[in-house]
Parts: sequence; C-alpha cells; structure tokens
Amino acid sequence: MARVTLEKVTKVYAGNSKPSVGGSTGIDLDIQDREFIVLVGPSGCGKSTTLRMVAGLEEISGGTIRIGDRIVNDVPPKDRDIAMVFQNYALYPHMTVYKNMAFGLQLRRKELGLSREQIHERVLEIARVLGISDYLDRKPKALSGGQRQRVAVGRAIVRNPKAFLFDEPLSNLDAKLRVETRAEIKKLHLRLQTTTIYVTHDQEEAMTLGDRIVVMKEGQIQQCAPPLEVYEHPVNRFVASFVGTPPMNFLDGRIATQGSEGTCFTFGNQRIRLNGDLARAASKYLGKPLVLGVRPESLSPANTGKFVGEENRIVVKVNVVEPLGDRVDIHLGIENDVEALPLVCRADAYEFGKLQVGSIIRIHLDLGRVHLFEPGEPGVNVTMTQEHRHAAA
Repeated sequence: MARVTLEKVTKVYAGNSKPSVGGSTGIDLDIQDREFIVLVGPSGCGKSTTLRMVAGLEEISGGTIRIGDRIVNDVPPKDRDIAMVFQNYALYPHMTVYKNMAFGLQLRRKELGLSREQIHERVLEIARVLGISDYLDRKPKALSGGQRQRVAVGRAIVRNPKAFLFDEPLSNLDAKLRVETRAEIKKLHLRLQTTTIYVTHDQEEAMTLGDRIVVMKEGQIQQCAPPLEVYEHPVNRFVASFVGTPPMNFLDGRIATQGSEGTCFTFGNQRIRLNGDLARAASKYLGKPLVLGVRPESLSPANTGKFVGEENRIVVKVNVVEPLGDRVDIHLGIENDVEALPLVCRADAYEFGKLQVGSIIRIHLDLGRVHLFEPGEPGVNVTMTQEHRHAAA
C-alpha cells in the first residue's frame, strides 16, 4: 500500500510539438494511501496513457511520478511493485487458473522470500475470496468472461502490491456481469484497502466505485473531487454534460432585470426569475449571455414541494415519453421551436407516464439545483462557491 503522486507529468508523442497528455502545465494528482480513485472521460482523453505512465508501460516526457517515497520515473514496470488488470484479461491460455494466479509469485519466489507452501496458501485464499475456487484446474478457454476477469483480478491481488491499476477491466462484459463484477471490485477494495487507480469511460462505473473521480478531457484534468461533489457542483459545462445520465440540460439565454421581478434568465419569449445565491451570481452578468444548466431530475411537471412557484416554470411541448420502470424520461421542447431547446425531464412514471405526446405542459425547475455557465469553452460554472472550487481542485 502506498501513496501515488504525479507532479507536472506530461506525455509528448514523436512528431507532436505539444503534450498529448498534461497540456502546458502537466498533470498534478495526489492519490492517498488506500484511496480508490477513478480516471474517467471520453475515448482519447488521456486516462489510459496516464495509467500506463504510472505503471511504467509509457515513458513520461516530463514531471515526476512517485509511488510511496520513491521516484519511479526510470524504474522498470516489474520493479514498481504495482499490479495491473487489463481490458483483455491477458491470461496465459495454456495454463490453468491456479498456474495463472501463481505464476508471478513463483517467478520472484526467492526475491520475495516466499515458500511454495506460502504461494499455494495465498492463491487458495484469493480464489476463495473471488469465488473461483472451483475453477482452479480449468484453463481460460473453459471460463466465461466474468470468470476470466475474476482470474485476472486474482492474479493481481495475490501479489499484494503497493497499488492496483485497472484499465477498463469491465468493458468486455455484458451489462449484468459488469454490475456484478463492479460490486465485487468494490467489496475487494473495502477488504484489502490497497491504493487503486481505475480507468473507465463509463461515468456510472466511476460514480459507484471511486472515493474520488478525476474527469479528463483532451489530456487534462477538468475536475477531481468525490463523486457527489462532481455531480452536484460541476466545474464547467463539459463535466456537467459528461457526468450524469441523462446528461444535464442546457438553455442558452441572457441575464436581465424585469422590473419588480428582479434578476431573470431570459430565453426566447420566456424567463425564469432567479433568487438567492443564483441571483447574486447572475447579477454580475446583466445584459450578457449565460447558459443555464439543470439536471433532468430537477425538472417536474408538478407544481409541488421544492418545485412550487410560478416564477420558475416554462412552457414546453411533450415530444417523447420513455418508460423506465418506476421512472419516466420525458423529452421536451419549446413550443414551435423544438430544435432550439431540447430538454429531458425524469419524473415519477405512475404520476406522469401517461402524458400525451404533442401536449403543451408547464415544467417547473428546482432553483436550488440550477447552475449558470459562461458560454463557449470551457464554460465555467459561475455559480460555484469558493468552497466548491477548492474541492474541485
């Protein structure tokens, strides 16, 4: 177990003049001992490259990587005392499950000071923990995808390394197996308490697994914070749109004053009256364009509870109703201007599942969970407090 630290780390590929990972300032990331941290982002954002640099499978172009108290920039992968689980399992097809799990320990038995009996006991214990004791005599071709993945995880765990590195280990599994194996990985971390760095493009995986999640885009870290913090207080529009299913809704408009109504967000011929911290943040942008962001669950066709009020409603047209069991996703648009303002509202299916397509309804917003972003890139969240900005760093 160890702390893993990246300081100003960059990666420049041959033929490029600028870093593909790290940007001009490099990647700064401090992963605490026993922490489970998840790197998440779209394909090509640099998350796997970052993981491979920690593993030593990619040379860094600049900066410093520490595992524990040791700088490992020039240390070979086999000497970094880490274990990696790959997307494609990477099992030896001619070996049994037992031999796959024991192979790494047997190669370094004398170096690690382990007897054959100790290796045998360790393999049996990890197999029991992972529920693969009955498969120890089988070869990988006789296993299902989920079983092979557990063998790959077991081969990493049996070494008892300072850190585990997972590179999209569940992407080859079907949906049911992904959920089951994800839960197993979480339980294993709680039991073993080993520093873990996990890469995925699936934001649901990231939210459920990580103590903190690191959202990346184009080789740079956009936000690093606990999952709920990232969800509730995204630092910019990219993070807001990437984290959450369905993604956050965005409305392009302007900030204006409407007589006695005070500060309002206006779009088309409609307006939303802002209050409290939202109004104070917006007042600095009077007459200027801003983008209003609201999660699907923060919209409701009902004028009740936290959604009560006439000042926080907009008139929309029902385009599509998608049943999801006890919930329903209602796809909406401004009347006569559907393309300009698509919205998704997630609501109670028993109450709103029978809404008629084409009907005109009023949608109410929970103003306590609305965000305002600057237009364009990066689309900074102007409603974040200093406390939340500090947590996002």
